[in-house]
Amino acid sequence: MNNLVSPVLEPSFSPLKLNQKSLPWQVCAVVAGTLFLTLSSYVTVPMVPVPITMQTFAVTLVGALYGWRLGAVTVTAWLVEGAAGFPVLAGGAGGIAHFFGPTGGYLFAFPVTAALVGWLAERGWNGNRLFHAFAAMMAGNAACLLLGAAWLAVMIGWEPAMVHGVLPFILGGVLKSALGAATLAVLARRQSSMKQS
Repeated sequence: MNNLVSPVLEPSFSPLKLNQKSLPWQVCAVVAGTLFLTLSSYVTVPMVPVPITMQTFAVTLVGALYGWRLGAVTVTAWLVEGAAGFPVLAGGAGGIAHFFGPTGGYLFAFPVTAALVGWLAERGWNGNRLFHAFAAMMAGNAACLLLGAAWLAVMIGWEPAMVHGVLPFILGGVLKSALGAATLAVLARRQSSMKQS
């Protein structure tokens, strides 16, 4: 009977090793993660109705590095800061209204995105396997776009939502996924070299 119970899977790639740290360390990691997410929000290209930012790059990277649980918690904490009015969203915006406008679906999708990428990273889709890391990042970007577009479609219809809320972001999603996978690969190599030395 015990053979049917699968063991708890420890992250196979966790350069930060946050799962082994104390609660104060994890709280500091959440704070640092929200700062990183905020900085990514300031790298923006204005577009209507949804701007292009580096947020999805940061969200997927936080998920991959923190793991699915702490990654989702970190992204949620950042969104709570935004809802409370802190200037942490795209272009330094803040306030609850942004969660009910055209970008609301993308914002609500971010914790799901971080959790998905973190879950995949913990199962080997990480910097030790570059193609898998890229695929995990792409899956996160795709989930964000689809959930965001579904929200947008309620407001403006499916066809305009696809035209304005998905198509302009596909190339950026591919590039950000490649950058995220490359970042994970560099960190994985550094981790491997540190173990060998």
